[in-house]
Amino acid sequence: MGMTSWIYDSARQRDGEQLRRDGWRNGILAVSVSDQRLTALEREAIRAIGERLYGGANGARP
Repeated sequence: MGMTSWIYDSARQRDGEQLRRDGWRNGILAVSVSDQRLTALEREAIRAIGERLYGGANGARP
């Protein structure tokens, strides 16, 4: 007999979009630079912020 936590029985898996929505409501913004809902200017701003905070694609910070 396997033992399973009751927590896993009631847990539901949320999709990525739902996680981003919930994060935003808690003050966290998760966005992809390639999200086509953004304008080119918005994508560039997100990319620049990400590089400033976390470094470039190879992890190097300016």
